[in-house]
Amino acid sequence: MKGNKFMRNYTTQMDAAKRGIITPEMKAVAKKEYRTEEEIRELVAKGQVAICANKLHTCIEPNGVGSMLRTKINVNLGVSRDCKDYNIEMQKVMEAVNMGAEAIMDLSSHGDTQPFRRKLTTECPAMIGTVPVYDSVIHYQRDLATLTAKDFIDVVRLHAEDGVDFVTLHCGITRKTIEQIKKHKRKMNIVSRGGSLVFAWMSMTGEENPFYEYYDEILDICREYDVTISLGDACRPGCLADGSDVCQIEELVRLGELTKCAWEKDVQVMVEGPGHMPMDQIEANMKIQQSICMGAPFYVLGPIVTDIAPGYDHITAAIGGAMAAAAGAAFLCYVTPAEHLALPNVEDVKQGIIASRIAAHAADIAKKVPHARDLDDAMADARRTFDWEKQWECSIDPETAKSIRNSRAPEQEDSCSMCGKFCAVRSMNKALSGEYIDIL
Repeated sequence: MKGNKFMRNYTTQMDAAKRGIITPEMKAVAKKEYRTEEEIRELVAKGQVAICANKLHTCIEPNGVGSMLRTKINVNLGVSRDCKDYNIEMQKVMEAVNMGAEAIMDLSSHGDTQPFRRKLTTECPAMIGTVPVYDSVIHYQRDLATLTAKDFIDVVRLHAEDGVDFVTLHCGITRKTIEQIKKHKRKMNIVSRGGSLVFAWMSMTGEENPFYEYYDEILDICREYDVTISLGDACRPGCLADGSDVCQIEELVRLGELTKCAWEKDVQVMVEGPGHMPMDQIEANMKIQQSICMGAPFYVLGPIVTDIAPGYDHITAAIGGAMAAAAGAAFLCYVTPAEHLALPNVEDVKQGIIASRIAAHAADIAKKVPHARDLDDAMADARRTFDWEKQWECSIDPETAKSIRNSRAPEQEDSCSMCGKFCAVRSMNKALSGEYIDIL
């Protein structure tokens, strides 16, 4: 597969799909998803599946992102001014990949970011995403107001040249949004870091959003390297009170228009979504997005279903993520216990991934993704027969499961320390085989 990447006779996965070409990446995705190669090709051609795979990212293990496929997990990492050890971040990256994350977003906002980004695209098999607007200030070492539209676009090109598979671009926020934010008086205004930077730049310069104004030029760059655009939701709600408001929905309408423009140039698209949102609004938001954005994969942060659980937002996000994915979201951005509090450490990353994977898996079962329930059925068999080794094999986190059992080992091997001889499974096994059931 690697050798063919540079000899290919198509520009992007979507271009190939529209022309009836089944790429090595489509074959890999079809195999993983228990789908035919032709099914995957058709979905990529329609834009309903994105295979984020920059042609320069040669070590990638391709994955498809789409509502009818297995729900994928993204892990946000990267250094900041207060936590600037790239070695620790690389440790988190490998840990994340080993734990099943399909994508890594490098959100570094300090120092020379390029070596780390290149390390990711030469060593990491997961999809790599970035937010170029973060890097613009760092790359040029100039304050935001002094940057030009060309500066921003040049950083998008730089990231594409570095092998990045998808870029989050806040193209849907415009001069009109400034007036909306002032008029509607949101409780949390804009909580998107990239969105706030674009808003601040527009406010200071009086100019239009460069990612919107020069969108065609950006599409040309993405087409050249086969970079997927993740249309960032600058106006995603940052608290329950702002969920599904005018600013959020109006931006979504514009993202639908921008999706269509990208597809016309054979550029793959994902659309980013909420955010903080009450549970009763989640399904409606997923359906609206599917309609407005014509089935483009929906990439959601959470949604976080309550605002009062700092330290436990991996749980609030998993609740919302399970509901969102069951209703059509394709891609979950993990949330760690450190969300709203600090840069996550290695343990936070682990907890965030586990919570997101549980949410994704539960949703896949609900929407009957092929073979999604296989491990659950195997676990039930293993529990009935007290096959502990098999139970570890079926577990999403075997080490934790093992350590809990071993720390409170039972007297009877065919039970646990919760029930002992009162174990329902033990009693039923004996009863159905005509054995005497001893309890004391």
